[in-house]
Amino acid sequence: MAAISAPRPSKTESYIETTSEKKTSAMPTSRRRARWLTPSEPVLLSKSQDSAAGDGTTTVAVIAGSLLKQCLTLLSAGIHPTVISDSLHKASIKAVDVLTAMAVPLELTDRDSLIKSASTSLNSKVVSQYSSLLAPLAVDAVLSVVDPAKPDLVDLRDIKIVKKLGGTVDDTEMVKGLLFDKKVSRASGGPTRFENAKIAVIQFQISPPKTDIEQSIVVSDYAQMDRILKEERNYILGIIKKIKATGCNVLLIQKSILRDAVTDLSLHYLAKAKILVINDVERDEIELITKTVNCLPIANIEHFKEEKLGYADLVEEVSLGDGKIVKITRIKDMGRTTTVLVRGSNQLVLDEAERSLHDALCVVRCLVSKRFLIAGGGAPEIELSRQLGAWSKVLHGMEGYSVKSFAEALEVIPYTLAENAGLSPITIVTELRNRHAQGEINTGINVRKGQITNILEENVVQPLLVSTSAMTLATECVRMLLKIVMTLSGRMKLNMKCV
Repeated sequence: MAAISAPRPSKTESYIETTSEKKTSAMPTSRRRARWLTPSEPVLLSKSQDSAAGDGTTTVAVIAGSLLKQCLTLLSAGIHPTVISDSLHKASIKAVDVLTAMAVPLELTDRDSLIKSASTSLNSKVVSQYSSLLAPLAVDAVLSVVDPAKPDLVDLRDIKIVKKLGGTVDDTEMVKGLLFDKKVSRASGGPTRFENAKIAVIQFQISPPKTDIEQSIVVSDYAQMDRILKEERNYILGIIKKIKATGCNVLLIQKSILRDAVTDLSLHYLAKAKILVINDVERDEIELITKTVNCLPIANIEHFKEEKLGYADLVEEVSLGDGKIVKITRIKDMGRTTTVLVRGSNQLVLDEAERSLHDALCVVRCLVSKRFLIAGGGAPEIELSRQLGAWSKVLHGMEGYSVKSFAEALEVIPYTLAENAGLSPITIVTELRNRHAQGEINTGINVRKGQITNILEENVVQPLLVSTSAMTLATECVRMLLKIVMTLSGRMKLNMKCV
């Protein structure tokens, strides 16, 4: 998530903050530069980029910051905010056209190209040494959930990621079925494995009901106590008999906030009925489970019918690391979903592996939505800067001057990339300009070799959607801020006239 925070009078600098769910970084920019470019609420720039493309969240914030700096220079020169805003809009449209012309078409059958793109995303991560494992896994996971009826749409919620501490990242695997990071809920003698399983997903509790309001029940003698216990047993037995009558032998019970979903007594009777129980399934997992198992959720015991059950050849509890997991495999008429089991030696590695895998999944999703690849390493940005700079010379007046500033702002990406790689930014960017002027449009910064090479031949590629989305969102953000500047300027002039 990216936020451009309002500067406080007591502070000497403001920040363009780039954050995600897992990390936060802040890029300082002078208070003088940002004080008038601040809306009353944070601009969720990187979060928008993450939703649209899943990658390039830092890029979009860096480009926006560079554009803001150029806008300050233009405003200081007396150019009206509306002229700047309209020019930026035209420049962003032209930029998308240039990027599309640079892109290389891709077919989903070209698995190697998909893996190369996913590997590029993983190369900057802590678990980059495992990119040869995670990249193919991400490609296979996304392709397995693509619906032929909607070939351009991928819902990453159909890919369940289960983290399990222990082992190494090398033990990460894709499972065609369902995994639950918990053990079977059972009493003594209860089953932990079933073949030819009939699975039900229930949203009611197998426990004695409670009153609607908080009350205390006073039992005065043993006869009344025996009667209460007998009624509880009969109530639970009645539910379990109806479940057993349908042939169900595996129960997935949704987590309840009203009362315990199961009690020791109900687990005892379920064990006697030879029914395997997986308790405390989260509400947000129900849709994925029902889609995978091809069953319907059951909200009331009266609606418990055999036609609402799902079927699988095997449900079993498996020991893994220090704990146990439940695995459902060989599902009959399985929906287009998949599960990825992520392993790691400690919690930090485990979390980083999950985050890196999510980014790789997003990259492959982008390629399914927009099937074009483009070179990385700062090559698109320097080519954009060159072509937009040439285009600005044929425009007239302040529009050409504004487009030229837009082109100069894009050089911040190769400059920052060279700086972070420990190279000389000025030397690298100058050489990049020269190579692109000679027609080498795919030339970029090779961080590993510390020099400029044909980045496309080095297999450093990314989805076109990442670059076009970053360019469009950064421009929209800056244009919005310019509109605010224009509004505030109008109010200041009006107040001066009133005085």
